[in-house]
Amino acid sequence: MQALVMYHYLQHKTPTPFLLPSSHPQLTPHTRLKTPTPLKLRTRPLNYSIQMDGGGVDSDGRAFTSAEEMWLEEVGEGDPNKKSRWYSQGVGYWEKGVEATVDGVLGGYGHVNKPDIEGSEAFLKSIFAEKFPDAGKGRHLVALDCGSGIGRVTKNLLIRYFNEVDLLEPVSHFLETARSNLAAENSTVADENKAVNFFCHSLQEFTPEAGRYDIIWVQWCIGHLSDDDFLSFFQRAKVGLRHGGIFVLKENIAKNGFVLDKEDKSVTRSDAYFKQLFKNCGLHIYKMKDQKGFPDELFAVKMYALTTELPKRVSSSRTRTKRHANRPAIIK
Repeated sequence: MQALVMYHYLQHKTPTPFLLPSSHPQLTPHTRLKTPTPLKLRTRPLNYSIQMDGGGVDSDGRAFTSAEEMWLEEVGEGDPNKKSRWYSQGVGYWEKGVEATVDGVLGGYGHVNKPDIEGSEAFLKSIFAEKFPDAGKGRHLVALDCGSGIGRVTKNLLIRYFNEVDLLEPVSHFLETARSNLAAENSTVADENKAVNFFCHSLQEFTPEAGRYDIIWVQWCIGHLSDDDFLSFFQRAKVGLRHGGIFVLKENIAKNGFVLDKEDKSVTRSDAYFKQLFKNCGLHIYKMKDQKGFPDELFAVKMYALTTELPKRVSSSRTRTKRHANRPAIIK
């Protein structure tokens, strides 16, 4: 396959491996890729002051010196038709031929479901213990699952901790499967916990109900948004949080800069890139943690808990990892 297939299930929770063609000039046929090697050039900021750590590459092997250069080419500047094509191609990728099953939405990596849920649950519990009195007991809790896919995260995690969960998903056959999976007769949780609303909308078009959510969970979907729509989404989504509410963003992480997947129209950003975007959104990192237990050939994955107010303290995982442990890509 003459393409760089990145960890491409960002919209619907699929950690699919990312591969470089053997013809790529930086690699030999048997090189195990830790990360793309973007050019480390000084770049001028985007018009909304986004600066990140170097350039990036796309799935055709092209190098970009800056994110601005890439976004201008992909979505244009003030060109609604070009941006619309970007989003329709991204949704279209998942509408065509991706089965509405756990293994389907996880790109054949259904076995990562267990460590993914376990890592998310541990992170969620730590947030509950610190942010909500009595770990949320006695409080009617509501969550929004963004990029919910077939309801995998809602069914395996969120509905066990929240009285109500709303699901947001642009691919209609995934959302209908989620509705079936979460129907009362298929539920294994208490009657008072249920999936309530199923919104068939994309992130860039959605505005939540004001003050409804304790947690807005955004997993493997934000990579489909351009930087300006990333900012506008979180500005609108802030209104949907209750007082003391929190965002959880769980995402695939590039080691440097970014990696653009031309096929599904998504971008894998680095930690530094995300942190600059958070700053521009007026969001603060309450805590963050690395996902463990995924195959080495997948991108690293990180969880961020984000607040709209400056937290009194910031917690992060500071475990030392061996240099060779972070291997987001393989060569085949």
